[in-house]
Amino acid sequence: MLRSAGHRTVTGSGEDPRAAELRAAVSRLCRELAAHPADFPDRAVAEEELAELAALSADGTPEIPRLRTSLLRIAGAIGSVSALSGGLAQVREAVDRFGEPRRG
Repeated sequence: MLRSAGHRTVTGSGEDPRAAELRAAVSRLCRELAAHPADFPDRAVAEEELAELAALSADGTPEIPRLRTSLLRIAGAIGSVSALSGGLAQVREAVDRFGEPRRG
């Protein structure tokens, strides 16, 4: 692994591994949500926000406030579905790896 000027670790291909981790976590949660048999009122919200996170992670280094907003919406939509809590936790951890948004 190499270091970039921004001090983030990048792979040999130049991709930020945090973005790859986020894509993998989002993909995993999407599969779990698709396989979940129960319908719940905010399922469409969760699906839309997962698609947003996937798009953000594909862009390389996403905007942290947008990541956190999508994460909050997903958590609000599926937070009470215990079968999805593991996948949601992985997405949260992947978002947290991007750090806090810059202030000011």
